[in-house]
Formats: sequence, C-alpha cells, structure tokens
Amino acid sequence: MRLDKCLEKAGLGSRNQVKKLLKAQQVTVDGRLARAGNQIVDPGLQVIEVRGKRVELESPVYYLLNKPAGVVSAVSDAQHQTVIDLIAEKDRRSGLYPIGRLDRDTEGLLLITNNGPLGFRMLHPQYHVDKVYYVEVNGMLALDAVAFFREGVRFLDGRVCQPARLEILSAERTASRARLQIAEGKFHQVKKRFLAYGVKVTYLKRISFAAFVLEEELSAGSYRTLTNQEKEILKQYLD
Repeated sequence: MRLDKCLEKAGLGSRNQVKKLLKAQQVTVDGRLARAGNQIVDPGLQVIEVRGKRVELESPVYYLLNKPAGVVSAVSDAQHQTVIDLIAEKDRRSGLYPIGRLDRDTEGLLLITNNGPLGFRMLHPQYHVDKVYYVEVNGMLALDAVAFFREGVRFLDGRVCQPARLEILSAERTASRARLQIAEGKFHQVKKRFLAYGVKVTYLKRISFAAFVLEEELSAGSYRTLTNQEKEILKQYLD
C-alpha cells in the first residue's frame, strides 16, 4: 500500500497532516527517511516509524495459487469462476486481486494479494520480472526454434516481442514439449510466439514468476500463504 494511505489508516492524521509529517522528515521506513507519500510499503515486512514509534497495522496478505484451467484471472466475473473464488472465506480480505493474469485455459502460478500497488510494480518493465512456462505444442520444435525465440518474434502486424529463452524438452513430428522464459506479459504472447513459429499451443502452465516457483505438491485450485523467505523477496518491489 502507499505510505501515506498506511499512515492515514493507522490513525496518524488526515492526508494533509500526513504530508506535513513526511515533509518534516518524521517518518522512516527500515531506518531510512521516507521519500514520498506514494512510496509502496508493507507494515508487516518493513519497520515503519513516526517520530521513532513503530506504526502497528495489519500486514497485507500474499498467496501463491495454482490456477486451474477454466478459471479467470479476475476479481469478479458474471459467467466464470474467478481466482478470488478459490480463496477460502477465512482467508478473504478486502481488496484481494491477482498480480497479472493467465488466460482462462492456462494453468499455473499466480500471486494473489490485497497490497494494491504491488502488482503494478512487479509488472513494470523496469523490474524485468521473468516468467517461465511449461508448454506443449502440436508439432515439431526443431533446433532452429531456440534461435527463433532468442532473436525476438515479429508478428504479422509488425510488433516485435523481446527475446525469450526456449528449452526444448522433447520434439516429435506431431507434438513437442518445452520451457519458455520471458520477461514481457503482453496478451496471449506465449501462444502468439509459437504460432509465429508454426505450431499451436495445446497446453500451457506457468511454473515460475520472478523468484517464486510452483511446487508439484500444490494441486490445481489450491493455494498457500507465502513463506517468510518468499515475503523477503517482495521487499525489492517495495521501493
């Protein structure tokens, strides 16, 4: 959440009063003077102090979800089950939303949180968040596919995707399996890259996002709270 919103929520004054606290350099985050009210913070992961006294406020929640096919990456949907519907009532919090999205027929790792601005930060190009997908296609991935993806794919409309790392796991005339690592997150990008090569994606699953990895033990439709070690990873996006 934004620092100024955090301080307001903690009862430390109105927006104008919070601005005055920041301007007077009365606020620190992890021992450093706060720079601005729009600084993204987490009172559970960071030590936020005003005049040397720690701000006590409920920390946002963070879940790692294994999204099943058929579920949409949305907060609400009139026709389909959403990823938020998969969260048990006891774990629901106001403002829960998925960081990024996966197509309805795509499975795999998705982060869910109620820390509003965090997702925007993690998806911003400056952070270069890598995403790894397990992919199955309906044709042969020859050795030239590695170079094809590494050089960046140009679509028919002239758009060019950034280079991607392709690892071919198996290749046959009618079916191939691979891992694809990308940093961009454009709509249907993975499927479009393979179509540009000449094959169609028949199965797609995201297995990692940034430093977060989907373990095999987490079944489709299940989720878990991030570990303390994983929460430490988030600090680099709280800037």
